[in-house]
Amino acid sequence: MSDLNSLPTRQQSLTPIKDLSTLRRILQDLPPGNEHAAEAAAAREEILTKPPGSLGRLEEVVAWLARWQGRYPPIMDDPQVCVFAGNHGVAETGVSAYPPIVTEQMVQNFERGGAAINQLSAELGTKVTVVSLELARPVNNFLNAPAMTEGEFLDAFQSGMHAVRPGASVLCPGEMGIGNTTAASAICFALLGGDPANWCGRGSGISIGTVERKVEVVSKAVRLHGNAISDGLDALRILGGREIAAMAGSIVAARLLAIPVMLDGFICSAAALALHCSGPGSLAHCMVGHSSVEPGHRRLLAHLGLRPLLDLDLRLGEGTGAVLATVLARAALRCHLGMATFTEAGVHNGIER
Repeated sequence: MSDLNSLPTRQQSLTPIKDLSTLRRILQDLPPGNEHAAEAAAAREEILTKPPGSLGRLEEVVAWLARWQGRYPPIMDDPQVCVFAGNHGVAETGVSAYPPIVTEQMVQNFERGGAAINQLSAELGTKVTVVSLELARPVNNFLNAPAMTEGEFLDAFQSGMHAVRPGASVLCPGEMGIGNTTAASAICFALLGGDPANWCGRGSGISIGTVERKVEVVSKAVRLHGNAISDGLDALRILGGREIAAMAGSIVAARLLAIPVMLDGFICSAAALALHCSGPGSLAHCMVGHSSVEPGHRRLLAHLGLRPLLDLDLRLGEGTGAVLATVLARAALRCHLGMATFTEAGVHNGIER
């Protein structure tokens, strides 16, 4: 098996970002993937003991790992699961089934290893990195003022960047934050328009009446701030939360560090949308782990042109769908590297030339 680990990969240091203009420039000049590595993966797929293309998207996953790790063969020995937690002032409007104190309680649960994401990460062979972002100081209720100042936004964004472990095989970002489906819905409505009701779902299990309240909150917020939103970063700062900004930062850092990213559900994808709307090529290193039952998620993925690997009716967040899909990615790589070639197995390939 050929080894292309020595091929040059563009990895950048994570230098401080002093303002949004600097961040916008970074998003316009992100490093490309390594096409030589992806081509090496595709070449091996052609000679493995199976009909061409018969493993479907598993073959795509292996090429994706190789391209964005910048190496062939790719590896899956050190995945990182990173859960970011933040609180939202908009929760005071009654848009969630739970009070904000639950964010802090769940962070403690993550740290003790008692949440769903801990169990799924153990199946992946890794522990959860938990990043708690000023839980005692929620971002502003965006019905009253922008959620974050530029400085607060950049602090959260760079917290996400610095949480990424250099050399990780894959990054699975997740989140926890009471009220954050409302923030994600507002980001999507501000950036993509349409009917605000199409972006608002049941989130943590809220009643139909509470969903209607969420629609009203999202509509009012975008009317209030719409003129100040010129791109995705503006939407993320004005309508988002620290944990959503941090997820966006982790996605950018992963690109700079040659780490592929497996996106999670609606809230994680809203963070990704904000990046896409400020730098259209900024999600090239990402795959989507699953399609959430949140009604806005499928619409969002269709806009981004991203096809999820799994569809399991999940709506938990925490990175759970991303981790499940990464377990699948590990299986895909094992199959790719462990299968015999036609020559090795002494099997006629039957391919017409």
